[in-house]
Amino acid sequence: MVSPLFIFLFLGLMFLGLPVLFALLLAPGIGLFVDGQNLMVTRLVSRMISGIQAGPLLAIPFFMLAGELMNQGGITKSLVDFSDKMIGHFRAGLAQVNILSSILFAGLSGSAVADTSAIGSMLIPAMEKNGYSTRFSAAITAVSSVIGPIIPPSGIMILYAFVMNVSVGGLFAAGIVPGLLVGISLMVMTRFIAIKRNYPMGERKTWGERGVAFRHAFFPLMTPVLLLGGILSGVFTPTEASAFAAAYALIISLFVLKTISFKQLPEVFLKSAMTSGAVLLLVGAAVAFSFVITISGIPKTLTEALLDLTENKYLLLFLFNIILLITGMFLDAGPAILILGPILGPTFISLGVEPLHFAIMMCVNLTVGLATPPMGLVLFVASSISGERIERIVKEMLPFLAVEILVILLITFVPEVSLTLPRLLGFLR
Repeated sequence: MVSPLFIFLFLGLMFLGLPVLFALLLAPGIGLFVDGQNLMVTRLVSRMISGIQAGPLLAIPFFMLAGELMNQGGITKSLVDFSDKMIGHFRAGLAQVNILSSILFAGLSGSAVADTSAIGSMLIPAMEKNGYSTRFSAAITAVSSVIGPIIPPSGIMILYAFVMNVSVGGLFAAGIVPGLLVGISLMVMTRFIAIKRNYPMGERKTWGERGVAFRHAFFPLMTPVLLLGGILSGVFTPTEASAFAAAYALIISLFVLKTISFKQLPEVFLKSAMTSGAVLLLVGAAVAFSFVITISGIPKTLTEALLDLTENKYLLLFLFNIILLITGMFLDAGPAILILGPILGPTFISLGVEPLHFAIMMCVNLTVGLATPPMGLVLFVASSISGERIERIVKEMLPFLAVEILVILLITFVPEVSLTLPRLLGFLR
């Protein structure tokens, strides 16, 4: 039997500022050694290696490559231009364009940080020139960027599906409606704020101008259609879809839009390889950590403790969301999912929560955490681009974070919001 000593070691190492990767490996290793389970340390290493070698994880480097090709190829600019032509004439048009661009960009990269960097570098200066405050421009960029990992393809969903043995296609389908709800709720809140502050309206574009913008954005816009259509219809698996996404991004960037040259490819491949390597090492460490969690019996102990507290499933789900919101303030979404999934997942599934419902709750909640202080990653990116202090951005973000939390609660207590589409597509009975 393995004692829970490694959990306290892990928390202590994190508190001391050790990178998550090393904390995930050192804590269980030291814990097993102290418990006299020396042979289990060898199994810990083998679990890590087998975790990295898992076939489904091939999707991660391919999607990383596709996103990097899209970014380097300037495809973001065509999406922003298309959004501007369509809704830029609304009240606070550029702010609405920011949100719509994030929704469209989500179907390409699945990364909140990439969204903040690519869209923010273009729209934050543009919004400032059109009379928006710097802190508002940075805030709307940060809060809308969290849509990236919710609307598929999503790297964190692939991680969760691998660690928790959930259908990637089902999880992708479950993320579409919540992602759109987050986007719509942000647009509604922006509308209210725009009226109150009398933010400017842009010039209405002609249908001819919109047609030109659509033609330029057509091939990038087809990316999520082809990917999701192929996955959800069963034409190809999520792993095969990731390879298709990379090939498609390469072809349209090099030969169709001609926004990237062959000379740039080595840099693109190197950057995506380094990012993928870091993610896969983290996954391997998390798999090893999850193995020790399983043999320690912590999920069973946690289930009994929660049931002693209350047997009301809805109250437990509410507490679950509070735990995740607090976790998201200090830990990035990927590591949080890899660490907490094996601990909390079995507990709530044993209480009758559908595994896919639990998965989407966790992914959306921790993704919103990317924009929450003090450690929200997109906050630092938005602050760097805008030059605005983080605390000023956070103050401006509060109304938007409030509506995102309302969407989380809606997903939690009305499961059909996220489960209807997977059920219609045959991922659920």
